[in-house]
Amino acid sequence: MSWYVVAASAAGTSHQGSGTPCQDDSWVEVCKASNDTPLLSVFVCDGAGSAPLSRKGVDVATVAAVAFWESVRQRAPTVALDESLAQALVLSVREALQQEAQQSRRPLRDYACTFLGVLGSPTCTLAFQIGDGGIVLDCGQGLELALEPMTGEYANMTHFITQDDALDVLECKVYKQVAQRVAVFTDGIQRLALNMAQGTAHEPFFRPFFSGLLRATAQQREGLQGLLHHFLDSPAVNERTDDDKTLALAVWSEGDPGEEDADEARARHSTSQDDGRREGAV
Repeated sequence: MSWYVVAASAAGTSHQGSGTPCQDDSWVEVCKASNDTPLLSVFVCDGAGSAPLSRKGVDVATVAAVAFWESVRQRAPTVALDESLAQALVLSVREALQQEAQQSRRPLRDYACTFLGVLGSPTCTLAFQIGDGGIVLDCGQGLELALEPMTGEYANMTHFITQDDALDVLECKVYKQVAQRVAVFTDGIQRLALNMAQGTAHEPFFRPFFSGLLRATAQQREGLQGLLHHFLDSPAVNERTDDDKTLALAVWSEGDPGEEDADEARARHSTSQDDGRREGAV
């Protein structure tokens, strides 16, 4: 029993036209606790378009989040997935961003990015979010939007982890069940993935992704990241949005795939462009 996972990003057409690199990043991994329990981690960041070093910001934030999660799960056989863990995670990521800003002698706001994700075990799921984008989960009651995408005081504004009040704007939700289906995404596909007026998940958008991920063989899963990137960069999507797009997915499997490399196939994906430590499968 464990999750199958995949993630991909694609630069928006507005960035492609200007030669600007994609300012999104994501991480999704399944690892084992010391008692052999599977643990899921998903982190997604979207760099602020107004921040000159937001690409560096999302890289630093994702690396720091992964390092924090690894240190937590290595220190104890069980991890309490609760709001205090999310707060500690945010503080750790902010500290890494502050160190980067100090070393580069730049203001922290230059690294502004959103920060959202999911941590999960077979008995509990923690969703947390600062900024826009979305987290859609199925913990046994069907797909639901876990947390409302955040907007700022004015249109096209949101919150960032670099804000002084990041802990105050942090939103969390805990489910006492396994997350059977997980999707975490940046605001580039928000209008495709959500029914904005109702504030609900648009299930037809997600259904083929979850079905394909669950049914794919180990060999087929090796190509899913490329297929997901192709979808995110397709004309059908680019006609609806010119922003960067990231989608990280996980689906729970109760059965044994019966394939020797199944653990590797569902282990780890990252969309980082700059950090080779976070690419490929474990």
